[in-house]
Amino acid sequence: MSLVNMGDMLNHAYKHGYAIGAFDLVSLDFLEGIISAAERCEAPVILSLAESHFAYFDFELIMSAVVAAARRTDVPVAIHLDHGECLKSAVTGINLGCNGVMIDSSNQALTENINLTRSVVDMAHSCGIPVEGELGYVPGVEGEDAERHPGEIAYTTVSEAKLYVEQTGVDFLAVSIGTVHGRMQGEPKLDYLRLQEINDAINIPLVIHGGTGLSDDQYQQLINRGVSKINYYTSLADVAGLRIRENTQNNPLNGYTGLADGVQETISTEVERCINLWGSALRAKEVVAQCEAWSPVEHLIIYNVKGITGDETIAMINEGKTILSSIPGVLEIITGHSIQDDDSYRYTWLIRFCHRAVIESYRNHHLHVAFANTLFRPVAGERISIDYQTH
Repeated sequence: MSLVNMGDMLNHAYKHGYAIGAFDLVSLDFLEGIISAAERCEAPVILSLAESHFAYFDFELIMSAVVAAARRTDVPVAIHLDHGECLKSAVTGINLGCNGVMIDSSNQALTENINLTRSVVDMAHSCGIPVEGELGYVPGVEGEDAERHPGEIAYTTVSEAKLYVEQTGVDFLAVSIGTVHGRMQGEPKLDYLRLQEINDAINIPLVIHGGTGLSDDQYQQLINRGVSKINYYTSLADVAGLRIRENTQNNPLNGYTGLADGVQETISTEVERCINLWGSALRAKEVVAQCEAWSPVEHLIIYNVKGITGDETIAMINEGKTILSSIPGVLEIITGHSIQDDDSYRYTWLIRFCHRAVIESYRNHHLHVAFANTLFRPVAGERISIDYQTH
């Protein structure tokens, strides 16, 4: 599996002067098209899922496919929650397998933005996961995604960027310097001087939202000034839509599969164009070599119970699964009991953490402490516990 630490990935891009595409996906055609392009180009890639797109798919279901795709590819992959709306959204994304999260409170006053972002950073960092914040406001103009970003542009200022990064501890910063969500209207005017001054002031990877519609030279100018992650969706949706319309014109009686014929390949071609343009092609091996592999940690407990009935034991286990599964960084909880009556230990918990950092944060989390001290430890004095790294 080539799922890697997203912080390591973007810091490599920042240090070596290229950008990694964060391609928003809304279906399996997008997922497979993005992955196949990254494989052809031997490039690192970010699979991005925007909360603003959740009306188009079931987040939990599609995350199973996204994680499976990351596990079976050889190119370095990160999975990112894009435009998360709140702390709960970030926790949900992490617990479903995202190893990078973005909190978008850029439409709020600076103090509120800082406070909400700080809460997400504290939670995510306790899981070993980097956080992207946004300062300034990137509006929508036209196109599929534009209506989700109403209002006027608010440019990121250097002084606020420095304060925001210092007080939140974000790992990457999305900035507003003239791009828009959706399609550009006319020639985009980007404030390169502002971008350079922000980069000089904070020295962390910068992110551009609204990556559609820029010229080859504009992309290079952005990358030269610290942009290491480019969010990209509208053009992918547009080329997919064009292909469907062409299929309709060629055969008005096409069914679903006929209408969708070639959509995956069309998306993949556009992703490949971006990868080559942004300088991430042929970087896969060096990125893998420089990045922490992102592998779950298993927390295993085998135990016996005393002083409660079988039904009470099951009730305790079920309540524990409900409580503990909400702790940040807990990917999965499996419980069971021995099928042999003569086994020394009768019950087991197998809890999958997204990262080894969760071992400590889980142990000290108030929900775990309360459950363990009041419901579990009093009846499970005889137990063995071990944490191990999966391969």
